[in-house]
Amino acid sequence: MSELLLQAEHLGKAFPRSGDARTRLGAFGRILVGRRFAQWNVLENISFTVNRGQSLGIIGENGAGKSTLLKLVSGVLLPSSGRIACHGTTGALLELGAGFDIERTGRENISIAAGFQGWDSAQIRTRFEEIVEFADIGRYLDEPVKHYSSGMVVRLGFAVIAAVRPDLLITDEVLAVGDESFQKKCIRWIEDYLENGGTLLLVSHSMYHVQKLCTQALWLNQGRVEAYGDVFDVTQDYLAFHERKQQVEQGPSLDADYSGEAYRVVRAMVQGREDEIPHLLDAGADLELEADVYSPDGRKPVLAVGFVRSDGSGLFTTSSQVDQVEPAALGAHHWRFRLRFVRLPFLPGSYMLRLHAMDPEGLRLFDTVERGLVIRGATKYLGCIYIERVWG
Repeated sequence: MSELLLQAEHLGKAFPRSGDARTRLGAFGRILVGRRFAQWNVLENISFTVNRGQSLGIIGENGAGKSTLLKLVSGVLLPSSGRIACHGTTGALLELGAGFDIERTGRENISIAAGFQGWDSAQIRTRFEEIVEFADIGRYLDEPVKHYSSGMVVRLGFAVIAAVRPDLLITDEVLAVGDESFQKKCIRWIEDYLENGGTLLLVSHSMYHVQKLCTQALWLNQGRVEAYGDVFDVTQDYLAFHERKQQVEQGPSLDADYSGEAYRVVRAMVQGREDEIPHLLDAGADLELEADVYSPDGRKPVLAVGFVRSDGSGLFTTSSQVDQVEPAALGAHHWRFRLRFVRLPFLPGSYMLRLHAMDPEGLRLFDTVERGLVIRGATKYLGCIYIERVWG
């Protein structure tokens, strides 16, 4: 059985209701004499466990209490009720710039941050160049942190954590900041960290990253646990909740009546569903698509269909033009395409399906629709695609 690393029992956090100085002073006085004060609960009765080597994604709308929960786990805040216990070292990437002295240079802050992680001066000197190389901020290393962009601050903080490799890594939307190349570098590092026994607590609004990096998920809704368990089950429920909410807010879709001057995918059905919730498929299953494309001039458009992996690398792309397929006319300006991929060869993992509306010549791309795909199954093979083979 895996070793228990983190345990939260009936965790709660409350703050005074008013933020003005006079009310805060009054609340403090009430605390000193043991009297109750007006408060609002940010978190209530939160319980979960994380074993060593597991990864837990924490999801929810803005204001659900996600960041507050991470601050409780990392020790930045103390709980108002319940208890939390961590049986290992932790490294936290929370608010931008947290733990940095903005008046000091990046070089100086590396030493300070590594010292906070328990390193002595000899360890810092030994690993300093490794940290600098990972951060890759060039001449800004000797500039005060107050001159850094948000992406550069994340680079510096993540580089220190990457070198320390704590037992528990705690991150709050760090993958949403910085350029794409650094995000990919972070994801590759986290994947290696998890493969080598690391434990992750990740807050993110990206269900793609949560599904890719986590095995479990905790959905917070207005400070309470809405769902907790397998990452795919919880994130599917969460995305379905937002789909229902969006339909209520926006009312009936007007896509069918779309008119404009560009070719556009106005309807995309994947496995019989039109919503944007990622699709779960067993390895080797068929994949069925149906797409309606608007043509401003009534000519037959071209539909391109492609698959990409998590880092954006293309795996396969085809088009109605390449396959010499004609769409079915639905009216003066709408055309329907149907396509079935037989026994998808992808190994278990997360992928993205992309549908592109193109002009009749297949030269210009006007519109792109994306749908997430999660291939499930057990495998010992590495890579993205299963290839039939014969030995001997």
